[in-house]
This record gives sequence, structure tokens and C-alpha cells, in this order.
Amino acid sequence: MRRRSDLPAAIAVERPAGNAAPVVVSLAHAGRIYPPEILEAARASRPELERLEDGWSDLIASRATEAGATVVHALWARAVADCNRGEGQMAPGEVAPQLRAQFSAPGRKERAGLGVIPTRLADVGPLWKKPLDRAALAWRLESLHRPFHAALAEALEATRARFGHAILVDLHSMPSIPPGQAGHGAQIVVGDRFGDTADPWLVDAVVASAERFGVPVSRNQPYAGGHVVRTHGRPDRGVQAVQVEIDRSLYLRRDRTPDSDKLKPLADWFYALLQEVSAAWPGAAALPQAAE
Repeated sequence: MRRRSDLPAAIAVERPAGNAAPVVVSLAHAGRIYPPEILEAARASRPELERLEDGWSDLIASRATEAGATVVHALWARAVADCNRGEGQMAPGEVAPQLRAQFSAPGRKERAGLGVIPTRLADVGPLWKKPLDRAALAWRLESLHRPFHAALAEALEATRARFGHAILVDLHSMPSIPPGQAGHGAQIVVGDRFGDTADPWLVDAVVASAERFGVPVSRNQPYAGGHVVRTHGRPDRGVQAVQVEIDRSLYLRRDRTPDSDKLKPLADWFYALLQEVSAAWPGAAALPQAAE
């Protein structure tokens, strides 16, 4: 494994030391580093901020470079900035008055405080001592969000240039889906934004692999894919992208620490998945033809 050394401290890009595959793995919510500026600005405690993380999901991808994949990893925590949200995804009421005009029509997640900068948790309340002002927003975006997406775009373009196509697997973890919510019972959710970010052959391959792992699987319910796959998935340009959400009970203990007995088979499955999707590429037939 080779790691780039010319990146901001918030980002890591790991490349395979041996044979490369046309696969890029993104880890947008697995960061565990809290810069001093963030802890100083926080009203919430660090354990409360840590609840935003896709806790230890990077360990699921610990063998990704062995499978030939390039891994783009946000090392700074999601509390700094959410790389799976667009820069415009904030509720106006969550920022200082002078910024409110640039944010409009917030969705359900933004209204709940889970925009590009997380601002609230339901049973915690406001996360920060004061509303985000222009300087604080710019620092968070320029330190983490923009470098992450720039590094991911570069990795995908390098992969596409080398192989003629690229496959993005955006890895996340999720709490167990509660009764009454779409997708209840599924422990792996595969999202392609209902066909927008990947062709059926890729989604079918991921779903089939997850089913062989022996857990219930859902497509697009309740997680169809966020900003990462929406921004970088371009099937018409040879970049296929899927979001994979994994139930944390499959690899974490009740105290949210990794369970090594559960984690190893899950990491082995993810390693095999990356090999399978690399081999599943149907070739030039998957790209649109000029006459279509």
C-alpha cells in the first residue's frame, strides 16, 4: 500500500502496492480526528460528536488496497464537515443571519441539523456554542470537504484514464433500520439513486455478493445514495458509483467498539466484493454508443 504525502492533513489516499483494479473506495464518514478548533467550538461533548461517525467503518475496508482498490479516506471527523452532503445543503436557521440567504429549500436531513455542517442531534440539541459564521463555514469546507472531493475526483479520473472505466464504492455504516421505516430488516443497503449513478450490472453484482454473505439486503431503501455518488457517479462517462451501507451491529459491540470476531469476516467479504465488481465489468458494451 502506498499513501500520498502531498495531501491536506484531513485526507488520506491509499493506493495498491501491487496490481491495481479499476475500483475506488470512498470513506466519507470514518474519520476520527477532531482538530482543536472543533473541540473548542463545540457545545456538545466529544462522545456526543462521535455519534455522527460511521464508527470504525474504515476497518471494513482494511483489505481494500490488497484487492487493488484506491481508497480515499476523510481522516477528520464528520463533525467538521459532512462530505456526503453538498455545500448548499444547510437549513438557513442553522447558520448566522448573514449566511441565511445562500441556503434555501432545506430537506428533511438539513432541517434535522444534518447538513454539510452537522449542527444538532435530536437528544443532544445544538452541537456548537454559536451559529456558524462565514469564516467558520469556509474553514471547514476548505479544510475537509473540498480536499476530499478533489482527491476523490482525481482518483476516479486516474482510474478511468488507466482502465477506460472506474467503479466507485462509497462505504458507510448505519444504525439498525427500525420497524416501520422503509428497508426495515435489511443489514446491507445498496444505493444507486434509483439507477442514476450505476448501471444494473454493478448493482446486481453488489446485491448478489451481499446476499451470499448471508444477510438481508435492500436496494435504495432507506438510503438511495448521497452527495458522493450523486456528484461522482457518471455511468455515461464510464464512472459507476454505488453507496453501500452496513448495519453497525454486524461489526460493533453495544459500546460501539469493534468486535474483531465479527469484523474479520466482514472485511474479508468486502475484499471479495471489490474483486467481484472489478471482474463484473461487461466491457465496452456497458458504455452508451453514439447512435443511442
